[in-house]
Parts: sequence; structure tokens; C-alpha cells
Amino acid sequence: MECPFCAETVKHEAIVCKHCSRDLRIVRPVLLEIQELVFEFDKLQQELDRTGAKLERIKHPFRCFVTYSVLYIFAPVFLLVISHVLVTIVFNIQPIYLRLASVIIPVPFGFLAYTISRLGLRGAFLLGVLAAAVSVALMLVITGVNDGVPILPASQVEWREVAEYMASICLAFITGNILSVLVFQVLPNTLLRGGRPNPAAFRLARLLGPHVGEEQLRRRARLMQDLLRTVGPLAGAAATAIGSIYAGLKGVVGH
Repeated sequence: MECPFCAETVKHEAIVCKHCSRDLRIVRPVLLEIQELVFEFDKLQQELDRTGAKLERIKHPFRCFVTYSVLYIFAPVFLLVISHVLVTIVFNIQPIYLRLASVIIPVPFGFLAYTISRLGLRGAFLLGVLAAAVSVALMLVITGVNDGVPILPASQVEWREVAEYMASICLAFITGNILSVLVFQVLPNTLLRGGRPNPAAFRLARLLGPHVGEEQLRRRARLMQDLLRTVGPLAGAAATAIGSIYAGLKGVVGH
């Protein structure tokens, strides 16, 4: 926290500022209470933003449908199809570059889905599925017309490759969405609540080291609390990113 007298950073457990030597025992509870109020206000603001986005979708469904379709479906589909044309027709290079595009392109659109429209995991999943289905369908049509081959896959192997490509696009979209939640919701909340470990964090800290001093125990509890708050979104982003990369590159690398 910051010293209210000199604005220098001091430890949350400090009772005297090491910079200006002012007594913090009286003002420290007030500062912690203000920090708690700021955290609660931030939570209410986030909830208000989500509610406002839901109300906007209810009040103006057509406008939201058009906006979401253009920004989160047609835009990534356009870039993915352009990548397909450039890789397979114009330059006729190795397909691994097309698979890399399927991993990279959807991520920023999933990121924007939460940043701009406050769409969570379910919305990101639906948009990711739609973007993947439309883009892959257009790629199949373009390939069929250009090469003079059937548009629909003719074998189980080809159907599996189509499914892997769609999964790669969808998971990449979800990865961007989870990263946005992590950046704009989880991390700010963690920073605001860093000075007040909850009872569960204290219990976990005691299990890891019951004989440490009180100050060290508090620091360990705060670290445990921060880790618990961030490990879920981080694990989700890592899992979807790995799944997207695996699904996108599996067929190419395997060959």
C-alpha cells in the first residue's frame, strides 16, 4: 500500500513508514477499508458493464446481431479465407502456414468479444463455432471450384482434418476471450485485493508451513490467494491455446 503522508510504497503489514517515519497504526485500518470499498466498487462496475451489455442486446437485438456478425464472424472469416487463398492458390506453399493462421487470427477477435461486448465463455464458444463453420465451408467451396474436386470431403481422413481445422479456429477464439477476462477482470481484482488474504488462503498457507512467523504467514497467504485467483483463467487459456495449436498443426506435422 501507499503511505498516506509521503505516497511511498510500504508493506501492508508495516506500522511505521520507512520513508517518512510516520505512524501508520491509526490510518492503516482506514486505508484497508478504503481498499475494500474500491474493490467492491470495481466489482459493481464490472457487473454494471455486463448488465448494460445484456440490456443492449435485449433492446436492440438486430443491431447487436449485425455488429456481432460483422465484427466477430465475418471479419475473422474474411481473414481466414484470404489466408487460405494466398497459401493454397496464389503462392501454393506448405499448408502449415494456413494452420498457423487458424491459430493466430481468431485470438484477437475472441479478445475483443469480451473487451468490447462483454461476451463470456458461452458467447465466445458460439461465435467461435460459427466463425469456424463458415470459414471452413467457404474454404471447401473455393478448393472444390479451383481444383475441380468434390466440395464435401470424400473420406474419413478428410472429414477428420476438417473437424480439426474447425476445432483449432474455435479454441483460438476462446483463448482470446479467456485472455481478455484475465487482463481486464482477474488481474485488476487480484491487485486490488492483494493486501487482505482470506481465511482459506491463511489455512492453505498454514498447511504449507505451520511454523513460520506471522508476517511470513501473511505474505504466504497473500501469495496463495493471488495464485488461486489467477490459476483458473491461466489454466483455461493455456488449455485452449494448446488444444488449438494441436488441432491446427496435428495433420500437417503428422505428415
